[in-house]
Order: sequence, then structure tokens, then C-alpha cells
Amino acid sequence: MLLWLTLALLWSSPCWAGQMFGNGKGSYFITSKDNETGITGIRVFVGPVGLIKSIQVMYGSSWSEKYGIPGGKAHELILHPGEHIISIYGRYKTFLQHVTLITNQGRSASFGLETGKGFFAAPNLTGQVLEGVYGQFWLYGITGIGFTWGYPREGLASVPPSDDPF
Repeated sequence: MLLWLTLALLWSSPCWAGQMFGNGKGSYFITSKDNETGITGIRVFVGPVGLIKSIQVMYGSSWSEKYGIPGGKAHELILHPGEHIISIYGRYKTFLQHVTLITNQGRSASFGLETGKGFFAAPNLTGQVLEGVYGQFWLYGITGIGFTWGYPREGLASVPPSDDPF
């Protein structure tokens, strides 16, 4: 029985421990995380009627693939060194309508039209920051969105190895 349950979970639709905001319908996506650097920017594509069509995340100096549907005007938030996204406010109806990203340096960036049911996302543990984005998209844009949180990664690649074997 346990084997069948394990196999069913492995072959089922993706599942994340965090909460997804929105109605969620269509294809799933999840940004891949970079173990060397954290998120350094986010690009949001907004359609002519204000729907959020797709999203891209930058790790270091490289953009992820674009998750969502084609089209829309690109708007982005590029983070300063040592800056991290610490909370997110948004609104949705059938599709994601609005997202505001808030950083630890007091900056914020808003995308889309502020209409629909609101949500607020932040990490459960002090000191954590945005590490990734997941959700679903279909037909006209993103239908559901969620966020993964972790501790900042900057400086991991620049820590010199210790000569002390202990």
C-alpha cells in the first residue's frame, strides 16, 4: 500500500508545501533555484488589460526562462547588492491581476492593475527572503502563484576554503 501511495505522489501533479494564491488552472511552472546566488531581479509581463501574463526571475546575471503565456509589456525590478524581496502583495480574479514586491531596503515595485481579491505572502522565519516562484498559467495569463523562501545566498561562492581540516 505504501508503495502505491509513493508512486501516486511521484506521478501526480506537482505539489508545493507553500500556499498558491489564485484559482490555479492550466500548466504548472516552478523557477529553478541557483545555489550560488539568490534572486537578483524579477521581470513581469503585463497585458493590455492589466493581466499578468508571465514572469521571469534573474539569478546572478542570468534570466530564467519565461513562465506563462507569450505577450505583454515587460516591467522589471533589478535588486541592488544585498537587497532581497521580503514580502509580496497581490490581487487576482480568474487571472493574476497585480503584484507588489517589497524589499529589505524599503523599495517596492508594482505590476498590473490593483483589482480583485488580495493576498499577502512573506516567509515564516525571520531573515528568509524570496528564493523562487511557482504557479500555473492558462489561456490569458497566470492563474495561480506561490513563493518559496530561504536564507540569502550571496557570498557563498566567495568564501575561501579553510586550511583547517577540522
